[in-house]
Amino acid sequence: MPMKRPDVMNVFAHYSPARGFTLLEVLISLLVIALGLLGLAGLQARLQQAEFESYQRSQAIVLLYDMVDRIRANKATASCFAITTNTTNGTPYLGTGATASTGCAASTAAYNTMADAGLAEWDGLLDGAAEKSSGNSVGAMIGARGCVSYGGSATEIVSGGVTVAGTGIYTVSVSWQGTSDSAIPSANCANGLYGDETRRRTISTTFRIATLN
Repeated sequence: MPMKRPDVMNVFAHYSPARGFTLLEVLISLLVIALGLLGLAGLQARLQQAEFESYQRSQAIVLLYDMVDRIRANKATASCFAITTNTTNGTPYLGTGATASTGCAASTAAYNTMADAGLAEWDGLLDGAAEKSSGNSVGAMIGARGCVSYGGSATEIVSGGVTVAGTGIYTVSVSWQGTSDSAIPSANCANGLYGDETRRRTISTTFRIATLN
């Protein structure tokens, strides 16, 4: 019995004709993709900026507590580290374009030399001397500067009302230049040296050197 030939038209009768994209739809799709890519590029730029800001702050924290440790390790010449006496304009300071001078005379010659060496080393670290590129120091933050001040009016008083010299409050600050506007720091370390004050970043800590009886 001969097989019945299927009707070709009936086979394709259930399929709908394919619709093509118009030129307008293609252009709209390209526009949406372009806007998405631009958004991703902007997000990546902001992420890189935030990462760099975080890197600079972490470097500043290391340098901040480096000086705190130096002062605590040199109690006999701690007063020599208080290089910033004017807390209004934040000078003198160490680091970029340093204005502070050394020349400790608080103790013996050996201890004085150690104090001067410690200040010189901290100045070098603020300048980025720990890492160089093409002969230039690049290890620290942008425009890194450090300030140390001492508040002698807050000295420790022991029994009998005796005031203990050198037990006031030390304040260590580190400033650098940020890459975007931010709140103006309250600590006046090297203020006015970064153009707009909203670009100055400053971190500070205070501490007291204890006297053991």
